[in-house]
Amino acid sequence: MLKLEHISKKFAARTVLRDVSFRFAPASLSLLTGKNGCGKTTLMKIMAGLSKPTQGSIELDEAIVPVYVAHATFLYPKLTAMENLSFWNRCLNLQLRYEDLADWLEKMGLYDFADIEAGTFSRGMCQRLNLARALMQKPSLLLLDEPATGLDYDSRQLLQNELLSLKSAGSCIVLISHDLAEDAPLADHILRLEGGKLACNPEAVTCGA
Repeated sequence: MLKLEHISKKFAARTVLRDVSFRFAPASLSLLTGKNGCGKTTLMKIMAGLSKPTQGSIELDEAIVPVYVAHATFLYPKLTAMENLSFWNRCLNLQLRYEDLADWLEKMGLYDFADIEAGTFSRGMCQRLNLARALMQKPSLLLLDEPATGLDYDSRQLLQNELLSLKSAGSCIVLISHDLAEDAPLADHILRLEGGKLACNPEAVTCGA
């Protein structure tokens, strides 16, 4: 589904990524780990098409549009929770019914806040609404940058269940995580960035190109 070939990325004199190659298959979940500043977010932005590599190439199956969940939420603070989902529903031509959107709010524990402006939400609530925005698209390729930040235990469990459901339906999921104890059981592959290169993790199923 997604193939990275010898990806390198430089910012001025600093090299962040060095010769990174990997194939991400359909119906798989891969964890991307490593210390802060090792290049995880930079690599994910390249995978999402939001940044270009200095060297190397990306191959992505035709008609697949990556859905990227970053640290910043793609929410409008003056719109209510329901209005935010309705906006993205129209913008992306998902053709979901009001009841479908309400179901997503209920799944994320936000049904009682459907008519409240998102700008008043806590960080955890904003993250749950942002995840609803992403997951309701049922993406073929889902890229998540530390999606559990700000989530309570029940919300993390819900997220894991939704990811496993997407994977079972054939989606390819790449997840940046610092919590291997919780996320490793979900993963088909555990990939670790060290010094800008892709290194094998002892717990990884596969690693490298």
